[in-house]
Amino acid sequence: MTEHEFSTDSNHQRAVLLAWLQTATITTLQARQELDIFHPAARIQELRDLGHKIDTYWTTVDTGKGRHRSACYALLAQV
Repeated sequence: MTEHEFSTDSNHQRAVLLAWLQTATITTLQARQELDIFHPAARIQELRDLGHKIDTYWTTVDTGKGRHRSACYALLAQV
């Protein structure tokens, strides 16, 4: 993703996050680092409110400075 594709607009962030989730899971840390979404939990809740089925499970990530408990989000198949 190039720099011009980043945006603080919540509509844009939801679209980028949903596109990612259609191919892979994402952690809070990944969403912040890879997609520049500062508060991914809010975007996930908005996607859920729009009807997307997204599961949350907890994982541990190593930031290089320590290990942290982090949410990991997975888009469930739509039927």
